[in-house]
Amino acid sequence: MAYVSGRTGEISACGGDMSSLLRDSTLNTMSADLKTTASNGREKSLTPQEQQAKINELRRLIGSLSDKSSIYCSDASISRYLIARNWNVKKAAKMLKESIKWRAELKPEEIHWEDIAHEAETGKIYRSNYIDKLGRTVLVMRPSRQNSKSIKGQIKYLVYCMENAILNLPPAQEKMVWLIDFQGFNLSHISVKVTRETAHVLQNHYPERLGLAILYNPPKFFEPFFTMVKPLLEPKTYNKVKFVYSDDPNSKKIMDDLFDMDQLESAFGGNDETGFDISKYAERMKEDDKKMPSFWTRSNSSSAAAHEAPPIDSIRLSSDSEDSDNEKKGLSPTHGMDAEIIDTDQLGNQEDRNVTASGHQNEE
Repeated sequence: MAYVSGRTGEISACGGDMSSLLRDSTLNTMSADLKTTASNGREKSLTPQEQQAKINELRRLIGSLSDKSSIYCSDASISRYLIARNWNVKKAAKMLKESIKWRAELKPEEIHWEDIAHEAETGKIYRSNYIDKLGRTVLVMRPSRQNSKSIKGQIKYLVYCMENAILNLPPAQEKMVWLIDFQGFNLSHISVKVTRETAHVLQNHYPERLGLAILYNPPKFFEPFFTMVKPLLEPKTYNKVKFVYSDDPNSKKIMDDLFDMDQLESAFGGNDETGFDISKYAERMKEDDKKMPSFWTRSNSSSAAAHEAPPIDSIRLSSDSEDSDNEKKGLSPTHGMDAEIIDTDQLGNQEDRNVTASGHQNEE
């Protein structure tokens, strides 16, 4: 996983650019940042009518789709791809085309608990039984509990967790929260390969899904690691990561603002000392697995309707004049973390991020 760290006064190892960034987001301003909308990295401002026109244009480019792809390509889903590409229709269509192919090959909706149970045994990633104050699903991550050397297995489990978190999002809510606990973490848990693949999956196939990442007590040695992986991230991503330390009063206020402390786990400063129980968690996931087939067979007339457009494979989705900035610069496909590891905008301006809230749970 792509985890980073940095504490006020301990950021020199990251270089000048990173130092400036983290100085702007120190713990002294984090609480205020949670309630305000950052101007950096914000998407192009469009009226609802203009947004819908872009959605319709992209839908015409994509053309006819299979049943599952049609369900996936709801207006809300398409809008997330457009936001990730700053409302550039051709770039968003290219991105969505790649996701459709990826989903057809991996079939993430068909991954069941039994397929990944061995990856989940240690509680390295799990959906918590509480939500934040915006109703967002919370994924807890403990990288020190990594129990697998299989990159394919780790990514498959991550995808399962993402799909499950999305399945459990309430209507009108599109994003989730990550709580990353660094207790027991050391250098042996760092994997650049896993970080790169994780970034690739999240940025390309789950755009605008992650609302906020809380890095809880991250160690200082993550600073040079961040220097290596920061080419995978876009500037707006930095604004949405929150570094939280158990010994800092301002950090405690961040957690108080986000969570009901009686529900929050004691590992994150809350009052719930229940802890992770793999047996109980397995039962929860098996029950959720039963919901998935009906989730993917629901009719979605707005997204399933046929459109008079060429098949997706016949479309040239980008031109020399409209290549992405990454392609122009010769950067790797994982450059530009459009999938957003984090986003705090919703704490103050939740509504303006969604084009359509209705039918939200009909897509991932």
